[in-house]
Amino acid sequence: VQLQASGGGLVQAGGSLRLSCAASGRTFSNYYMGWFRQAPGKEREFVAWSGGSTYYVYYADSVKGRFTISRDNAKNTMYLQMNSLKPEDTAVYYCAAGSSDSYTNVDAYGYWGQGTQVTVSS
Repeated sequence: VQLQASGGGLVQAGGSLRLSCAASGRTFSNYYMGWFRQAPGKEREFVAWSGGSTYYVYYADSVKGRFTISRDNAKNTMYLQMNSLKPEDTAVYYCAAGSSDSYTNVDAYGYWGQGTQVTVSS
């Protein structure tokens, strides 16, 4: 499956952004989908996860209550609505697809998008 992330940008603290991840090539609903982020000099970290047809979701503690992951299987697209953004949310955000429910583990995902930059100014 090929993934294309978009929607990043520059926003002030407290603002909102919505990221999109468009998938193509295989049956989107068969995959678990996740969002990760990587700040300069840091390791890639888990942000949010969405199950396949079950629509289970899971969030990192750092974004819980502020970010919402969703997916539209008919459009082969996943979203990440980010509200109340903080400067520490600044990172390149990646979408990923996999077949394992080890959703916080980078190695559980076999497919990655190219990343979209999110910058939150204070």
